[in-house]
Amino acid sequence: MQGPRFAFGPFVLDPGVGTLLRNDVPVAVSYRGLKLLAALVGRSGEILEKAELMDAAWPGTAVEEGNLTVQIAVLRKLLGPAADGGEWIATVPRVGYRFTGAVEQLGGAKRKPLPLPDKPSIAVLPFVNVSNDPEQESFADGLTEDLITDLSRVSGLFVIARNSAFAYKGKAMDVRGIAEDLGVRYLLEGSARRAAGHVRINAQLVDAVSGDHLWAERFDRSLEDIFAVQDEVTGKIVAALLGRLRAPPPRNRPQNLEAYDLCVRARKLMDDSPQTAQEAHLMLTRAVSLDPEYAEAYRWLAMNHWMGWVHSGGPTETSRSAALELARKAVAIDPNDAGCRWVLAYLLAYERRFAEADEEFAKAIELDPNEADAWAALSDIAVLAGRVEEGLEHIRKAFRLNPFPASWYYLALGQAQYAAGEYEAAVETLRRDETYRTSSRRFLAASFAQLGRLDEARAEVELFLVGNPHFTTRHWAATEPFRDAATLEHFVDGFRKAGLPE
Repeated sequence: MQGPRFAFGPFVLDPGVGTLLRNDVPVAVSYRGLKLLAALVGRSGEILEKAELMDAAWPGTAVEEGNLTVQIAVLRKLLGPAADGGEWIATVPRVGYRFTGAVEQLGGAKRKPLPLPDKPSIAVLPFVNVSNDPEQESFADGLTEDLITDLSRVSGLFVIARNSAFAYKGKAMDVRGIAEDLGVRYLLEGSARRAAGHVRINAQLVDAVSGDHLWAERFDRSLEDIFAVQDEVTGKIVAALLGRLRAPPPRNRPQNLEAYDLCVRARKLMDDSPQTAQEAHLMLTRAVSLDPEYAEAYRWLAMNHWMGWVHSGGPTETSRSAALELARKAVAIDPNDAGCRWVLAYLLAYERRFAEADEEFAKAIELDPNEADAWAALSDIAVLAGRVEEGLEHIRKAFRLNPFPASWYYLALGQAQYAAGEYEAAVETLRRDETYRTSSRRFLAASFAQLGRLDEARAEVELFLVGNPHFTTRHWAATEPFRDAATLEHFVDGFRKAGLPE
C-alpha cells in the first residue's frame, strides 16, 4: 500500500517514505521542502497557486508568504540546475510556481515482506455492501468488525486489526498483494445485503499463498439471526484453519439493532476532530439509552470521553470520573471482552491505580492476544513507568498486528523512541503525516531539542501551541501516569529545551 514514487533527472522522490535521492544518495531536505516538492512534482507542468502550496506544507496553519519563498529558494539550491541549464521550479509571477521537469511516476517502493507468524494468520477484508441502499454500508462494516473481533479472541490464530483491514475498503487489489502487505496467509472476503428484515451474506476463505478457496458459504437468514450467523462463520473459519472447533467465550450482543448501527457509525468518528467526537458522543449516548445492557456502547462512550480529554488539552475531573464509570460498567456487563478490559486498564492508570490497571491489562491480553490497541495502550503506560524497552516491544507488536494503524500508534511509538534516547528515530516517526497534526508535536519538539536542532524545536513548539494554547509542562507532568522519576525528568528536560511553557 505504498504510494507512488517520482523520478526526474537524477532524482527519485518518495513522498510516502519522506525521502529524496540523487543518484541513489539521500539528499538532506526539510520536512516542509519535501511536502512542497511532492505537491509540485505530483502535478508536473501545472501551475500551483501559492495558497495551495502553503496548505500542502503548512496544513491548517496560517503562515506568511515569505516562508514559501524561502522554502522554494532552498529547494532550487538543493536540486541545482536541470539538464538544460534551467530551473526545475519556475515562478509564475503573482500566481505561484510550476514544476518544469519531465517526471516519471514509478510504482510504490516495495515494502520489505512481513514474515508470516508461527500460527495461522488471517485478515478479514471489508465486506461489500451489495444492497441498493448506501445506508446499509455501516451494516456491512459492522459485520466485518465483529468477525475480526470474534476471530481475534481465538488464541490459536493471528488476526490483523480493524484499521489495517479497512485500509483496503473500496480498493481493487489481488489477494496475494494484500496478504503480502499485511503479512498473513489467509483472507476472508465477502458481501452482505440487508433488506426487509432479512440478510444475505456470502463469505469465502482464501489461501493467498496457493490461491485455493478453503471454504465458502452463503447465508440467508432473518436479520434477527445476524449474530448467530457471525458465530457460525467464525466457527467454520476456526475449524478450517485449526482443524477443530475452538469457540471463544460468548460475547455480549446487542438486543437492539439500532443501538448496534449507532455504535458502528460512532466508531468511525472516534479519532477525528472535536466536532466528530461530539457527533459520536450523541450517537453512543443514544445507543446506551436504547440498549442499557450493550457493553460495547459503554466502552466506546468511555473512549469518547477520553478523546474529549485529548481535544480539550487535558483531563477534567468530571470527564475522568464519567469515563471510568462507563468503562467499569462495560466490563461488568461483558467481563470476557478484551476491548472493555484494556480501556478500563488505561483509565485506571491515569487515576494512578496502577495495580488494578496492570491486572486489567493482563486480563485483556489473556482474553485476546491479537488486540492491537491493547498492546499500543500498554506501551504508553509501560514507557511512563520507566520500562522503556518493554514499551518498545509492545508498540512493535501492535504495529505487526495493525500495520496501517490509527494516528495515535505513531504518537506512542515516537514517545517510546524519545524515552529510549532514539531521537532521530523519534523525529522520523513523529513527522509522518499520520500523526503530524496531533499533539505529538510536543514530543517532536523535544526530540529536535535533544539533537541540538533548536530552531526546528522552536518552530514545532509554536505550531503545537496554536492548537494547545493552554498547555503547560507542569500540568502535563502532573496528569500523565508516570511511575518513574528519571523518565519524567527526561521528558521535562526535552520540553524545557524546546521552549514549551513551564
